Amino acid sequence: VPDERLDFLSDIYKPKKYTPAQIEFVDIPGASLADAHGQAEFRKRMQSARKCDGIVMVVRDFESDSVIQYRDRVNAKADLDELFTEFLFADLEQVVNRIEKLEKSTQKPTKTRDQELRELAMMIRAREALENEAPVSSAIQNDDERRIAGSFGFLTLKPVMVVINVGEDKVAAEPPFVHSHALATIAMSAEIEAEIAQLEPEDRKTFLEDLGLTAPARTRLLRTAYNAVGLMSFLTAGEDEVRAWTIRTGTEAVEAAGKIHSDIQRGFIRAEVVAFEDFKKAGDMRAAKNANTVRLEPKHYIVQDGDIINFRFNV
Repeated sequence: VPDERLDFLSDIYKPKKYTPAQIEFVDIPGASLADAHGQAEFRKRMQSARKCDGIVMVVRDFESDSVIQYRDRVNAKADLDELFTEFLFADLEQVVNRIEKLEKSTQKPTKTRDQELRELAMMIRAREALENEAPVSSAIQNDDERRIAGSFGFLTLKPVMVVINVGEDKVAAEPPFVHSHALATIAMSAEIEAEIAQLEPEDRKTFLEDLGLTAPARTRLLRTAYNAVGLMSFLTAGEDEVRAWTIRTGTEAVEAAGKIHSDIQRGFIRAEVVAFEDFKKAGDMRAAKNANTVRLEPKHYIVQDGDIINFRFNV
């Protein structure tokens, strides 16, 4: 994941190792939704998506005689609506099956009956939402329900990002539309991105400027996807390594320490923290300390995106 903060730290520390945050994309082939066979194949392929943290939907919005048109037309919004509808149907099928099982199991007095009754109530709300073309996420009322629903991998519970694949004439423009169920939408040209990737670094800047762009869409895609699934980075910096560590938004300092090593989490004393912008303004760690922007935080401190942290621990 491109991170200018990490580049800044690297320029200062000249580390032996540079380690940015990582995000993995799984390419799931599309399928025609024009008939029952294609719809069944699509739902089969979507089983892989159920295991992912988020979903990126790519739809076409460019004319080209060399690329076969889906349904003999180019209509990105209609394609996206159709995809979301299939997500709704796929989740509805799963919810209905689960309701049938719960209705049977809750007829018996078992140790888990109360828990299953709560789950059944949630599933019934989810069914009502899906039948009214609303996502499963709209039926969730608390964190416990979100945890339970998350275990089923519902497609309409996951954060969704939309990529509109446009022609060269639209690469610098805002997305032509925004879908109501998408957390983020970006426009990019896959063809142009492929050309950019083949250029030498010194040629890329000129090429981008000619297109009216400041950075490849790949950079925006990675950053937006990273944030859309609720991830952020805290940073560590030194002569050995400058690194971005991936955590979920809302993570406490003691849990973040465990990302580095379990011993640091177990023997956690304090987190020595400075916000990146404060560090950048100061110029180095010594100046940041002299400016009183470096602080000691306890284990329950909620780590902020871009915090530069040194953990104090004893085991």
